Amino acid sequence: MRVSRLRLKNWRNFRTVDVALLDRAFIVGPNASGKSNLLDVFKFLRDIAKPGGGLQTAVRDRGGASKIRCLGARQAPEIVIDVELSNESDKPIWRYEIAVKQEVRGRRQPYLLYEKVWNDSKLIIERPEKADGLDSLRLTQTYLEQINSNSQFREIADFFADVTYLHLVPQFLRHPAAYTGPGVPGDPFGRSFLERVAKTPERTRRSRLRKIEAALQIAVPQLKALIDTVDETGVPHLEATYEHWRAHGAKQREDQFSDGTLRLIGLLWSLLDGESLLLLEEPELSLNGEIVQRIPNLMHRIQQKRPRQLLVSTHSGDLLLDPGIAPEEVVCLTPDKDGTNALVAADVPGVVDMVGAGMSVGEAVLPRAAPKQLDLMVNRV
Repeated sequence: MRVSRLRLKNWRNFRTVDVALLDRAFIVGPNASGKSNLLDVFKFLRDIAKPGGGLQTAVRDRGGASKIRCLGARQAPEIVIDVELSNESDKPIWRYEIAVKQEVRGRRQPYLLYEKVWNDSKLIIERPEKADGLDSLRLTQTYLEQINSNSQFREIADFFADVTYLHLVPQFLRHPAAYTGPGVPGDPFGRSFLERVAKTPERTRRSRLRKIEAALQIAVPQLKALIDTVDETGVPHLEATYEHWRAHGAKQREDQFSDGTLRLIGLLWSLLDGESLLLLEEPELSLNGEIVQRIPNLMHRIQQKRPRQLLVSTHSGDLLLDPGIAPEEVVCLTPDKDGTNALVAADVPGVVDMVGAGMSVGEAVLPRAAPKQLDLMVNRV
């Protein structure tokens, strides 16, 4: 199952969004246009649906409803998220929609203006219900987060709860003692990445690390082997062996790996880890351009073996050089004074013709994402 359509109203940068999504979607746009915010829609739904989550927690963790409501919202300030889920035939089998507002006085809690669920185009849940009218506090929780209320659409709740996001920050692995405290819920930046690897069942862990090792042997000069290990205090590590003048090579642990090596390990692990919706932000960071060019093909090969949807934000022309990327797989973000517009590249005038004439999708769309008059920026510093 995958997200086949996303509609938004008043979500962060966006006044309105209505885009179709395929098995892969590459999200492009200028800095601060809302690429991360578009991905955050699915993290928000995950934070509602996951055990221990809920609407109040998801909104509070983002600073309150005022922080996620579009600044351009005027006459109708409610935040609307509307998601269609489809099977392999592309026919929508589920649709989930919520509208959220904030109390204008009192505790100023977020609450549901409505919550709706469709199955095979049939409306099966519509709130507010009669019981909601008798107890308004009920509207501070979604049915999505309640096990005793989502039995009719548990498949949706499970889908959102399993959404995966990892944007590995190498410094967290290289200098763990420097980053203490509770951390960010869900560990989106890989602070506990090594613990996550260590807790994976041994057979699965070994299989994934062998595949990652084989890829690194090509991508990282002199790298010969990659294993997981545990030190004398029980702390997990990754250890690489490099070809060296010594007979048995030289060993390094993750605190000596380059940023690019750590990010590539995190990317490969994420792609191999499960079948849930995977959100990736700028996977090209710290990687050689030749490696970046091959990321889309790598994604495609893994998807052929393990079907899962990938939503990827990127600034990289190298990544979008892959001729296998279709205009229907790219979402273009364009900011204006009332908020950011989102449009599938196939619907952007001229893009399909340019790709048909031999240009890559990146060559067709990235110039449109570049800020205007960049030379003036250089001259002003």
